[in-house]
Amino acid sequence: MNGRLPSPTHLRAASLTHVELTWIEKRVEHWLRFGQRADEQILDDRRSISSFAPGSIFAFVRWASDDLGITVSRIDIVRAVAVGSPFQTLPFVRPGGEILLRVDSWPRVERVLQAINAVEALGLDPADAAPEYWRHLHHRITVGHEPRAYTREQHSAWLKRRQVMS
Repeated sequence: MNGRLPSPTHLRAASLTHVELTWIEKRVEHWLRFGQRADEQILDDRRSISSFAPGSIFAFVRWASDDLGITVSRIDIVRAVAVGSPFQTLPFVRPGGEILLRVDSWPRVERVLQAINAVEALGLDPADAAPEYWRHLHHRITVGHEPRAYTREQHSAWLKRRQVMS
């Protein structure tokens, strides 16, 4: 150790959740469907790293194919965690996060994307939607049942609950 304290920039970066994004058209496409970035670092014309503050929610889509067709189709909705908090590991997400929804196979991914569109149609940012909604969506899609739609009333209740919790 050099005896110096870490810089404020280093401390801030260490407290963020980092998501590695890659775009090689029709081969590997890792992208964010929603989320409020705290920072972004462009590595080259195909790769970047988006970073999220603790507590923020983002949707991470991974899609890949080879000469035989689609090999991966997945969406994860994740809440970034604070340093020292427990977390689940997830490829391309450092250190990891609280996974609210994890769905694979294109038909299921498409259903999640439609649900995100429906939240946006209410005039709401999906990153601000109740975490419980994303869990509900995960469970319903996983067992093949129709999920309930997110409503303004549910969102209002979430905002009030969040106020009380902070």
